[in-house]
Amino acid sequence: MIRSKRVRKQKTDRQDAQLILQLLRKDDFPQIWVANWANRDLRQLLWHRHRMVQARTRVMNQLQAVALNEGLRCKKRLRREAGREQLESFPLAPWASRRRRDLLQVLDRLNPTIAELSQAIEQEAEKCPEARRLRTHPGVGSLTALAYVLIIGSAERFQCGKQIASYLGLVPSEESSGDRRRLGHISKQGNALLRFLLVEAGQVTVRSLPEWRSKYFHLAMRRGRKIAKVAMARKLAIQLYWMMRKGWDYEQVKRFGPHAGQPEHRRGVQ
Repeated sequence: MIRSKRVRKQKTDRQDAQLILQLLRKDDFPQIWVANWANRDLRQLLWHRHRMVQARTRVMNQLQAVALNEGLRCKKRLRREAGREQLESFPLAPWASRRRRDLLQVLDRLNPTIAELSQAIEQEAEKCPEARRLRTHPGVGSLTALAYVLIIGSAERFQCGKQIASYLGLVPSEESSGDRRRLGHISKQGNALLRFLLVEAGQVTVRSLPEWRSKYFHLAMRRGRKIAKVAMARKLAIQLYWMMRKGWDYEQVKRFGPHAGQPEHRRGVQ
């Protein structure tokens, strides 16, 4: 019994090796897109800024906790000069005062760093024609546009918007057995930073465009806000894909539609 299993495995391995050799001889082996060195280096810029913003958020949350311990509810006022002056004005115990001082010093070091990185991203996005084109979409800034271009790479390697959504992990995971099909949460495959940026940009787009807003609230009432946010992120990712693939700005996509010129689609310009 063990010998028969070993024989079958050896036979399968030989068949796989023969298939690979045939593909190599015909030069028909599937090609994988690999980002170049400059692309990978720019991604480090995006990740570095993202981590710095996360660190600043943690510092701000700790300052909010210090203020709440003294009965002061600052919220967004803490980011402004008046809120900071109010936080520094009331007396604290020695170690609480030391914590407040150290956190404010860390915050003062993080803000210039984040501003410098944000300016660098603006400059890199200005150099990239595709990123400039994607920025014409409402809710999409330089950070999201540049991240989309760097991570997607060539739009021609995807055949449709569904493949983009699957590549970014914005499709539901599936656990099926026999005739039973079960869809779960999103797969979360692909780049986590771009997925996060698309969710954030989708919320800005919802506030900017009435048609997106109505669709978002309709989904939120039926399925909940979390699912509605992911749905808007997927819709935005697909629309950016068609803008990138066709070389159109937002006004052209809005006017003609993504399937313009294709005879099998009635919508769009023929």
